[in-house]
Amino acid sequence: MNRLFFQPHQAGLSKVEAAEHTLREINPDVQFEVHNYNITTIDNFQHFMDRISKGGLKGEPVDLVLSCVDNFEARMAINTACNELGQIWMESGVSENAVSGHIQLIKPGETACFACAPPLVVAANIDEKTLKREGVCAASLPTTMGVVAGILVQNVLKYLLHFGTVSYYLGYNAMQDFFPTMSMKPNPSCDDKYCRQQQDAYKLRSASEPKAEVVVEEESPVVHDDNEWGIELVSEVSEEELKEASGPVPELPEGITVAYTIPITKPTSGATVEETEQSLEDLMAQMKNM
Repeated sequence: MNRLFFQPHQAGLSKVEAAEHTLREINPDVQFEVHNYNITTIDNFQHFMDRISKGGLKGEPVDLVLSCVDNFEARMAINTACNELGQIWMESGVSENAVSGHIQLIKPGETACFACAPPLVVAANIDEKTLKREGVCAASLPTTMGVVAGILVQNVLKYLLHFGTVSYYLGYNAMQDFFPTMSMKPNPSCDDKYCRQQQDAYKLRSASEPKAEVVVEEESPVVHDDNEWGIELVSEVSEEELKEASGPVPELPEGITVAYTIPITKPTSGATVEETEQSLEDLMAQMKNM
């Protein structure tokens, strides 16, 4: 946040205040609430839960909570609040070595909460001892933060606007350009009692809902009732000619295809035109007399 939001003229402001000023300049039509406090304290935690349950534009619960905090205690506070309220949220973070990060969608009772398992991080194959030195803060790369933030926002759009496949967990390893993805079921013996309650509630909801039948639709050929004139659509080139014109397709991993192929060019005969000392005007005059 200090590298993505703070500007020189905002010196002295808190992170949330600086973030609001910057975002309001980008889009003044958005409504902002700024609360500069520690959500892990009892009083602030209660207010935090109140804003989740009544923070909608009309006083209704919010649609989604995004976690962009940088410490374990704050994440656990968000996890506890969302488990108690049954609030869906997305957790995100960047590692201390600043070259990996992740996002995680958490649905209380349906997926693993933040307390169900040890926190998930992306292995970066770097010796952490080289990073943690006395008197030196953890590494920070705005590029890694920007990539993870972009992945988080993309996942939010897919979830809220109902398109594409929403990622339950997506990691990012900048050292190897590695994007692991997975999903985890909740732990029945989770330490968070609200998580266990949400698991029981989800099982009851799932049992009461009818099972969705998978119907495979078969494409039927288009048949016209009549074809008085005997019109047929045929290709002007054969499949063999089309393959020859398309050129070779390289071997690619699953999920990647070429936008177009390079046509195979036939070799030229090798014949060349003899050089001549005649000028262009003389040659044009000869062509006119032909």
